[in-house]
Amino acid sequence: MTWLDDVKWDDRGLVPVIAQEQGTGDVLMFAWMNREALNATAERGQAVYWSRSRNKLWHKGEESGHFQQVHAIRMDCDNDVVLLTVTQLGHDPGIACHTGRHSCFFQKLENGVWSTTEPVLKDAHKIYE
Repeated sequence: MTWLDDVKWDDRGLVPVIAQEQGTGDVLMFAWMNREALNATAERGQAVYWSRSRNKLWHKGEESGHFQQVHAIRMDCDNDVVLLTVTQLGHDPGIACHTGRHSCFFQKLENGVWSTTEPVLKDAHKIYE
């Protein structure tokens, strides 16, 4: 039995993961991990997620250049959510979202309408050129 056995994996073998920026506490993104991704994250010290759309491991930053250095891996009281404390590194430090923003949580509900609260720091098309 290993530390990975303590995680309550869902019926697809996945666990939800929140990436939070060290220092600011900003929630940067939400993703999924399987056992292999969580183990690779712990071994590498960089975030590795499971891409459900591509059905494969996804080393954050492999295409965008926006890597996440992992400082801590935590698990909630029910053992079914993982929290990563990270520093966003790479070509454009501070960009975690594929839209070119600092955080994927850039929309806020105000008076029944979603409004954009964070600017685009780099055009998304230029990130993936």
